[in-house]
Amino acid sequence: MSDSLAALRRKIAGAGDLHAVVRTMKALAASSIGDYERSVLALADYDRMVSLGLGECFRQAQANSTAAPEHVSAKSSDLMGAIVFGSDQGLVGPFNDVITEHAVHALASLPGRPQVWAVGERVQARLTNAGLEVLAGYAVPGSVEAIAPLVAQIQIDTEARRVQGGMAQLHVFHNRPLAAALYEPISQRLLPLDAAWQQHLAAVPWPGKMLPQVLDQGATTLRALIREYLFISLFRACAESLASENASRLAAMERADRNILELLDHLHGSFRRLRQGSIDEELFDVTAGYEALAPPPRIGRSDAPSLAPMGN
Repeated sequence: MSDSLAALRRKIAGAGDLHAVVRTMKALAASSIGDYERSVLALADYDRMVSLGLGECFRQAQANSTAAPEHVSAKSSDLMGAIVFGSDQGLVGPFNDVITEHAVHALASLPGRPQVWAVGERVQARLTNAGLEVLAGYAVPGSVEAIAPLVAQIQIDTEARRVQGGMAQLHVFHNRPLAAALYEPISQRLLPLDAAWQQHLAAVPWPGKMLPQVLDQGATTLRALIREYLFISLFRACAESLASENASRLAAMERADRNILELLDHLHGSFRRLRQGSIDEELFDVTAGYEALAPPPRIGRSDAPSLAPMGN
């Protein structure tokens, strides 16, 4: 009995320690979600300025009837680039499976031979198992500050590949967070730039009376703005993917928290029942011992004189 009680105490202590770890991971995931979502919001003003600059370049290019740079127009090539954001760590539920399935189906429906840059060891392994050619893998950034260096390296690698072997299109795939710790897989074509999107930007008037001037007939400025547009798009994709990853981890920790609480309730109930059984056994032993050692009860003797009532 004492061995069983000791084993239950150890199980209760282990479940309590695990519950503390789960609660800590829940707090970290919730805090990280806010950090990454705020980093996306912080891009809004910069994104607006880059979009205004691109719109002015597109307007002047249309007015001058100049040829679009190769970043803007499609190239003749059978290669198609794709950047897929996943995770390095577990405890994220079907996070990597969802984005892998979305990327595989989307790339299969597009013309050309896909070549993939994967962010995250786990999603890289899934993409390889799906038969896709993974050119390079990157570690998932652990903070907002680490996103910019990762995006810069991805831009360098994809541009080098585009220059060396040609690349007709460049797509990005990632999970985007939704309400209630949910997310959805989305994709975006980064290159070539969408014609309808260019017309939309060109139609947006410049805010203010002082109109800007684009130097070098817009070619150098346009290339610089396209690089910034790609940086913003990749930064946003990475930050949203990290927010979705932590949202998925938060949901997994919520489930683990409930399971551990149910386990603790079960263990505490078993411990109380076993302890009460042990107490009952001890009381029975004490009672039985007392009855065994107690003297027999005194009974009346047959030879004792009887008292008869006296007559008159």
